[in-house]
Amino acid sequence: MTNETSEVTDMSIHQAPMPLCNAGFSQLLIIDAQERLAAAMPDDTLETTVSNMNRLVQAARTLEIPIISTEQYPQGLGKTIDAVRENLPDTAAPTEKTSFSCCTAAGFERALTSQPERKQVVLVGMEAHICIVQTASGLQRWGYQVFVAADAICSRQEALRDNALERMVHSGIHITNTESVAFEWLGDSQNPSFREVSRMFR
Repeated sequence: MTNETSEVTDMSIHQAPMPLCNAGFSQLLIIDAQERLAAAMPDDTLETTVSNMNRLVQAARTLEIPIISTEQYPQGLGKTIDAVRENLPDTAAPTEKTSFSCCTAAGFERALTSQPERKQVVLVGMEAHICIVQTASGLQRWGYQVFVAADAICSRQEALRDNALERMVHSGIHITNTESVAFEWLGDSQNPSFREVSRMFR
């Protein structure tokens, strides 16, 4: 490789645009935040994950961003935990599934494509190394821009979550965090909802 070619390659890497979440194009997907899964999580991890999921739910509701949810085999794993379910709008009734990827669950695609202009999906929930990884891969194959809020997902073991994040980074999934997503949705401190949303992070 010539020096010139190397310089062009380096320049293109540095100039590649970093995508941001956009309130007009986003959907929030809550994956399997269920009772028996929650009970298996370390207490401090669960507390952080649930707190951040609820921040994004509240921000999405304030900014009129659609929210979708799923439940993995609820007969065995229970319903969405009360701490999350009580904050969800009626329109976010969960899609029940047995497949680990939401994208192969009956009815999920219909919920996702009800607003076809919204081609960004922000993922939160449980468990990072199973349903979140497989759903992120499926959404990416469907042509969606996929964001994962790293502080709003969890696995029973931290090493499994970390491995999931590493795999997704190398696959072109955009790893972000709760506060970044919320402020990207706002876009401007002149946004009428700025004070309401920003207060969630004080």
